[in-house]
Amino acid sequence: MMTDDQGYGDLSLHGNPHIETPNIDSIGKDGVQFTQFHVNPVCSPTRASLMTGRYYYRTGVVDTFLGRSMMHNDETTVAELLSGVGYKTGLFGKWHLGDCYPLRSIDQGFQESLNCTGGGLTQPSDPPGNTYFDPMLRHNGKWEKHKGYCTDIFFGAAMQFIEANRARPFFTYIPTNAPHDPLQISDEYVQPFVKKGLAEREAKIYGMVKNVDDNVGRLLKKLRELQIEQDTILIFLTDNGPQSPRYNAGMRGHKTTTYEGGIRVPFLMKWPRRLQAGTKIGRLAAHIDVMPTLVEIAGAKLPRDLKIDGRSLNPLLAGERAEWKPRTLFFQWHRGDRPEPHRNSAAHDGRWKLVNGKELYDLQSDPGEQKDLAVAQPDIAKRLRGEYDAWFADVSATRNYEPPKIFLGAEQENPVTLTRQDWRGPSASWDGKGNGHWEVDVRRAGKYDITVRMAKTAAAGKVEFKLAAVSQTAEVPAAAESVVMRGVTLPKGPGQLSAVLEAGGVRYVDVERTGNA
Repeated sequence: MMTDDQGYGDLSLHGNPHIETPNIDSIGKDGVQFTQFHVNPVCSPTRASLMTGRYYYRTGVVDTFLGRSMMHNDETTVAELLSGVGYKTGLFGKWHLGDCYPLRSIDQGFQESLNCTGGGLTQPSDPPGNTYFDPMLRHNGKWEKHKGYCTDIFFGAAMQFIEANRARPFFTYIPTNAPHDPLQISDEYVQPFVKKGLAEREAKIYGMVKNVDDNVGRLLKKLRELQIEQDTILIFLTDNGPQSPRYNAGMRGHKTTTYEGGIRVPFLMKWPRRLQAGTKIGRLAAHIDVMPTLVEIAGAKLPRDLKIDGRSLNPLLAGERAEWKPRTLFFQWHRGDRPEPHRNSAAHDGRWKLVNGKELYDLQSDPGEQKDLAVAQPDIAKRLRGEYDAWFADVSATRNYEPPKIFLGAEQENPVTLTRQDWRGPSASWDGKGNGHWEVDVRRAGKYDITVRMAKTAAAGKVEFKLAAVSQTAEVPAAAESVVMRGVTLPKGPGQLSAVLEAGGVRYVDVERTGNA
């Protein structure tokens, strides 16, 4: 279970004075708490590392939108490896590593998937008007209308999946889009926090967290009813720090920053059959460690030619005195198609932490990162800077940040809907005036229908479609919300697809193969 934008401090287990989270807390109290667990400062990079055990920059994921949150389809995920040894795999929630074939969760090892698209509900990848209540969701690649609140729906579907597969090994991934903005939650969850004197925004966030905790309680009850609690490994974590300033256990910063408040998160693990309740592990650990840990537990094998950056946490689970070689971990994020050295970065060895290539903090004596020791400890700063430089060169060399391709005309998905979530270019944006292009690969040459959808036009105009050497223009009548170009011949191969509207940006482009050329 991984929540979205819930910080380390958003648990009563970690001293939050405003909210009680007894069900989430119980996972740590009845199991193991990793007290120095780290992720990236934003969501897609964390998700890529969680799924692959690799630094996100190796996978194609560098950001959260505009084509930069798509993971290359040749990456090996934990779901693929567990499927290979007989596990039934299911995802229920937010994937955020690609909406189109071959980048979807069902293309990357999940046999069952009920997910929102893009970075969450209400974003440009969604159907118009979608909300957290009664949402349209993708079920195994097909849009379906669902009744209820999104978090309740995801947990409910996950529990059905678990019950259906209780007699066999299963891997269930529940990445909620709560408590991510927009803060949509029923008033019954908000009012108790308003009555405590909290501002409306904070009250809504805590209301969404409380709803998550209630659903975790439902899940725990279901595992007991099915009599599989003892043999089920439960993990709870969050994808980054809190999205806005609030109680965060005294840590500096929040989401988007590489200070501890942005990258240190809860990591709670319960396995009654094996793990001793109440254990706390203070060794440095991170998102890249989860995949190799679960693969080892499940008895699967990592491919010999697969470069894994993480390491299995099983030695630590066996005992705090286990051999654990020192290491430095690296975290970074900023907007753009390509990362820049040291920009919003951190090199962390467990005690010493170098931020942005120049600020040095001793987390042992200064967990709040208030006293910069770069001048006082130049040798340590130099060592961490050199380690970061070597890491940056290594991960950058993996793919040189070449963007993943969306496949068109493949049998696995036809038609394909292209959205503003995945377009790229200097003018690409989520607003109504942006224009961008999509990196695509036409898998089968042939005739295609191109449907361009937009907000209702105020006046007549034109739209121009381009892909490689193909260019076609269509008239757009006044008050139109879509225009169709039928029978466009597309050649096989990669290229940049664009649809430029005179009066402003498009919302969606549907590409459907209809026959041979």
